Amino acid sequence: MKSPITTHILDTHLGKPATSVSVALYRLEGSDYQKIASGETNDDGRITDWMSETQRKSGTYRVVFDIQAYFDRQNIRCLYPSIAIDFNLDHEDEHYHIPLLVSANGYSTYRGS
Repeated sequence: MKSPITTHILDTHLGKPATSVSVALYRLEGSDYQKIASGETNDDGRITDWMSETQRKSGTYRVVFDIQAYFDRQNIRCLYPSIAIDFNLDHEDEHYHIPLLVSANGYSTYRGS
């Protein structure tokens, strides 16, 4: 079963999925973020199973990508050692896909499908 929140990382320099990247998912509870899931991207650069059994709630979430370790394995110095993306989950019945396009010196994101 696909998680209600998923992610995908593409390395725009190599034109390939970013594999074996540690990623953590947090939910804002009061004034602090609480970790609710973590995982590592697969061979296709995806995490699709990190909260399959978890009931999602509307609120603010944060996905944190450990980019430093990924680029260290390639012997490439990167500007952003980690990337945190905050997003609002407003519709509990919808799937939220948070992709990351990354290179050693930049990144972008959008709401995927």
